[in-house]
Amino acid sequence: MRRLPPLGSLRAFEAAARLESFKLAAAELGVTPTAVSHQIRRLEADLGLALFVRQTRKVALTPQGQALLVPMRAAFDSMAGAIDELIGEARPRRQVATLSATAAFAARLLVPRVAGFRARHPDWDLRLHASDEPVDVSAGEADVAIRYGRGSYPGLAALPLIADGFAPVCAAGLPLRRPEDLARATLIHIEQLPWTREASVPSWEDWRQRAGLTRLDTGAGISFNDEASAIQAVIAGHGVALLSLVMIAPELAAGTLVQPFGPIIGGLSYHLVFATSAADQPAVAMLRRWVVEEFAAAPSAAPPAARITPTGA
Repeated sequence: MRRLPPLGSLRAFEAAARLESFKLAAAELGVTPTAVSHQIRRLEADLGLALFVRQTRKVALTPQGQALLVPMRAAFDSMAGAIDELIGEARPRRQVATLSATAAFAARLLVPRVAGFRARHPDWDLRLHASDEPVDVSAGEADVAIRYGRGSYPGLAALPLIADGFAPVCAAGLPLRRPEDLARATLIHIEQLPWTREASVPSWEDWRQRAGLTRLDTGAGISFNDEASAIQAVIAGHGVALLSLVMIAPELAAGTLVQPFGPIIGGLSYHLVFATSAADQPAVAMLRRWVVEEFAAAPSAAPPAARITPTGA
């Protein structure tokens, strides 16, 4: 039969000796420093030995305490390892899949779909990586990514999701009925983003020329360096912006935002991309099915006949 002091006393001693503090030991164990001190005094009484030298602001181990710490620490580490291993064997490892997209696309079009993902794939954890700088999918920075462009990505497979279009958009209450009304409105601009460098995203000057307007100061207004802030400014009624109709589809459907007039300038398309060599990996295959199905029913920003192809496309 083993002759052992109470486990609680040994645990308090090991924590206090390892951390060299009754206060820190109490925080780790979730008890009060007084409780730790009581447990250790009980242990010292059971052993008939002084284990600590109490000083004003700290405690130090006696030679007997130091001798006891080594086997106690090894014993508790061994027990913790055995518990971790047992739990790991009994509980299946969860799988993690990483999907990367621009910050605006992730916030506006992916986050609302997260609940549906959890319902369909309860054994998977989804990691959304939001960044306007493209990740290196081939290097494994993400399992799949959503890119905006023409669909040509060397070394990557690309599946088309939804075609984009751009048009003037404003809050429902603004008195905009025809293109000429823009002369008395505040124009909202979005500065060039990393993902737009090769994407022929139209500017207000591009739109003015397509609309045939001769009098419109396309340089005036308010500028934002991120798409989400520009969209929020439009929702708040601060002006009118040339926005991606894909990004604001929920607000257009709800009537929060309106597209008062055209023309619509056709954009490029969003694609799901992944490394060709990783096509059969479980995370890639699962995300490919989920994303494609989610956007299969999403309408394009404008019917092909209504689009005006952007310059350089």
